[in-house]
Amino acid sequence: MKLRGLYAITDANLKGLNLARQVEQAILGGAQIVQYRDKSDDTACRRLEATEVLRVCRAHQKPLLINDDVHLAADIGADGVHIGKHDMNFARARETLGSQAMIGVSCYNQLALAEDAVALGADYVAFGRFYASSSKPQATQADLQILHNARQRLDCSIVAIGGIHAWNGQALLEAGADMLAVIRGVFAADDVQSAARAISRLFL
Repeated sequence: MKLRGLYAITDANLKGLNLARQVEQAILGGAQIVQYRDKSDDTACRRLEATEVLRVCRAHQKPLLINDDVHLAADIGADGVHIGKHDMNFARARETLGSQAMIGVSCYNQLALAEDAVALGADYVAFGRFYASSSKPQATQADLQILHNARQRLDCSIVAIGGIHAWNGQALLEAGADMLAVIRGVFAADDVQSAARAISRLFL
């Protein structure tokens, strides 16, 4: 399945009074995929929140992926998981979640990592950060050329992440990205739905 559009990622540091409501506003603004991201050790809270977010995603028929936590994704019946180099390896994630689960892989600024992920069956590969990011300020800097190269060599969906807003996302799409993964550009906005809609319009 070819993925395209806004990929909204929640941030534990930006939680409002109702995370599920924020996610619903992002979806109403055009988000096509949602990722629940929380690195805390509060297992019970994370499970409760992820379950509520999944309920919203199901109501709007949008897939929910869980960041890093393959077991949480399996426990609540999420649509898949996003994994990085320090998380469970791809083969174990696939074995745990099954053949129908969506699995995305962080590839930073390394095309070789993306090629390996695609060979294993990744549904998408993510590159970034492309712009300054307060969510992940120490993340590897990526350049537009990696999107050009990935578009030419990979037959899968390509995600760009890192400091993306409505005013800087177009260049990433023109370089080859299929999806724009956004955290603060959506969930730190005063009006989440409007922020999501502004980014979604880039895909029209």
